Amino acid sequence: MTHAELWERHKAVMPAWLALYYEEPIEIVEGSGRRVTDGEGNTYLDFFAGILTNAIGYDIAEISDAVREQLGTGVAHTSTVYLIRKQIELAEQIAELSGIPDAKVFFANSGTEANETALLLATQNRRSNQVLAMRNSYHGRAFGTVAITGNRGWSASSLSPVNVQYVQGAYRYRSPFRDLSDADYVKVCVDDLRNVIETTTSGDVACLIAEPIQGVGGFSSPPDGLYAAFKEVLDEYGILFISDEVQTGWGRTGDHFWGIQAHDVVPDAMTFAKGLGNGFAIGGVVARAELMDSVKANSLSTFGGNPISTSAAKATIDYLLDKDLQANAAKRGAQLVDGLRGISDEYPELGDVRGKGLMLAAEIVKPDDNTPDAASTAKLQQETKNRGLLVGKGGLYGNVLRMAPPMTLTEDEAAEALEIIRESFGTLR
Repeated sequence: MTHAELWERHKAVMPAWLALYYEEPIEIVEGSGRRVTDGEGNTYLDFFAGILTNAIGYDIAEISDAVREQLGTGVAHTSTVYLIRKQIELAEQIAELSGIPDAKVFFANSGTEANETALLLATQNRRSNQVLAMRNSYHGRAFGTVAITGNRGWSASSLSPVNVQYVQGAYRYRSPFRDLSDADYVKVCVDDLRNVIETTTSGDVACLIAEPIQGVGGFSSPPDGLYAAFKEVLDEYGILFISDEVQTGWGRTGDHFWGIQAHDVVPDAMTFAKGLGNGFAIGGVVARAELMDSVKANSLSTFGGNPISTSAAKATIDYLLDKDLQANAAKRGAQLVDGLRGISDEYPELGDVRGKGLMLAAEIVKPDDNTPDAASTAKLQQETKNRGLLVGKGGLYGNVLRMAPPMTLTEDEAAEALEIIRESFGTLR
C-alpha cells in the first residue's frame, strides 16, 4: 500500500483536525539509531524524534530487553490499586533527580495528563481556580490544559475550568521588550507579572505554570534568571510555581538535567513525559510531598505507571545517565548552533537561531521586513524531507523549524543535517 492510499484511509476515519506533516504524509515503519525508514523504503535522519519522545533513538537493546523481560512475566498491566515494583523504583529515582525536597511522584500517560494533574494539585492546595500562564505557551489538548495554552493556533475553546491570566516574557524574539538588555528585560517582565496579579486577579492565585523553553511555541525562552525573579514575586503572594518539563527534561537542554535549573530556582512541582519512556506512553508530576498529598479524594490512574511503561522508562533514565547523554546534547547542540548561525549569515530568511542543547529552532522570516514566513517554513520542511532529514515545525505563526534529534546524535550526523539544511535554504532563491 502506498502512502497516498493509506492517507485516503486515514482521512476517512480520523479527525480533520489531526495534524499531519508534509504535502504527502508518510508512515514510519522501521528505525535504528537516529534513522527511520518510511513505508515506501525511504530512509531519513530523524531530527524530531516523535516530537522529542524517542529521546535515546530507535531499537535500543537495553530498553527493548527491559520491556521483553517484563512481558516475559506475563504481566503487562495490573493498575495502581496494586504495588508496582518498577513504578516505585522509577519514582524513587525521579524524586532524587528532581532536586525538590521531600518529593513525591505521580505517574500518568502523557504530558497533557501530567499538566492536568498539576493543575488539580495547585487549585486544590490553594483553594483557588485562578492560574497564571505564559503567553505563547502550550500545555496539552485536554479541557484544562487548552485553557492555559497561550497560543491561538492550539486553543480550540474559550471554555475553561480555571480563570487564566497570561504573563509576558517567554517569547523574546517578537516581544515589545526584545531590544532591552537581559537585566532590563527581566525587570520589565517581573513588573508585568506583579501588575497582572494586582489588577486582573483577586490575589489568591493558585499557581504559575511555565515551560522553561516553549515547545509548540517554537523553542523560545527568556533570559536565564527570569523565573527565579518571578519566583520571588510568587512567594510574596503564596502562589505555587509549576515547571512544565515535558519537552525540556532528562538533560536534553545540555547544561542542565531540567530546563528550569537554568534559572537557578526549585519549583514546587514539575511535570514530565515524552522522552522519559523513549516512545512508551508515560508522564507524571514530581512535587513537594505537602502539595502532592493535598488531594483528599480517592484517585488513581488505570494505565499510568504500568509495569511496561515504567520498565521502559527506568531503562531509559539508566541509559542516558550511564552514557552521559546530557553532555552529548551540549556538545552536539553547540555544533548545530554554530552551523545554523553560519547559514543565517548566508540566508537572511533565517531570522533567529535559538534553543539549548538538542532543542533548537530556526525562525523563518521575510528578509525585507522580518515578518513571519510560514510558506517558506513549510517549503523548507518539505525540502529537508526530500533530502533525507525530518524536522519539526511550530511557533505562534507556524514559521519556526524545530530540531530535537535523539540525544545519542553523533558529530557526523549533526554535520550531515547541517548540510541538508543549507541545501534546502538554497531552494528559497
